[in-house]
Amino acid sequence: MPKIPFPAKNVSKTVAKQELAILERTYPAAVTALEYRNPFELLVAVILSAQCTDARVNLTTPALFAAYPAPNDLAKARLVDVERIIKSCGFYRMKAKHIVSAASDLVERFGGEVPRERADLESLDGVGRKTANVVMSVAFEEAAFAVDTHVFRVAHRLGLTQGTTPRQVEADVTAIVPRQKWRYAHHWLILHGRAICKAPVPRCGECPVAAICPTPPIIAKMTTVRARKGAAAAVAPRRARGPSTRRTR
Repeated sequence: MPKIPFPAKNVSKTVAKQELAILERTYPAAVTALEYRNPFELLVAVILSAQCTDARVNLTTPALFAAYPAPNDLAKARLVDVERIIKSCGFYRMKAKHIVSAASDLVERFGGEVPRERADLESLDGVGRKTANVVMSVAFEEAAFAVDTHVFRVAHRLGLTQGTTPRQVEADVTAIVPRQKWRYAHHWLILHGRAICKAPVPRCGECPVAAICPTPPIIAKMTTVRARKGAAAAVAPRRARGPSTRRTR
């Protein structure tokens, strides 16, 4: 199936709240899948998770933290040794530079502690707004909403946003969700994106939100058009040959 377009307009705020309420009931224990024991480990795990699955990160970090259990240890690490440990996470050379540099900043500028403030977090190497939001919301239970690829896709398919950037999506969704639920809401969308609202084709037949979601009608229309084109293509060669000219005896 061709790429599914996002809905052309947002659903009403009433419908948006209903969709999110359904997701909240569906994923009541929504938490990060990354395994960590402290804010430092979470920070490193989130940096490693860029364009990598949480499951793969969870297989990698035990060896990494066994070798470098604290920021001071990682700050003094040789890049080649870190690269060897995290190689399976992809983009390992860049990620190794990021986590060693970030660890150095933690030691030199923040006393070896992960800062709680967004500006401080985003000043660390390899930390953008999404990573900062994850650390703030998960490690420090702050009101923050992280937008990854799952959140971006699901929020659009549900008609919660027309935003073209993660920052716009964040603004649109947090305008609907009560502030005290921001740190949970992105997990609802992430889990739904992994389980049901997959790329490239969602499992609308299994979706608890399907009855009010604007995307199933789009998929149904695409399927109908595709079926009609297929039927027309099958008939066209027969018409092109025209009537039989064989002579009968």
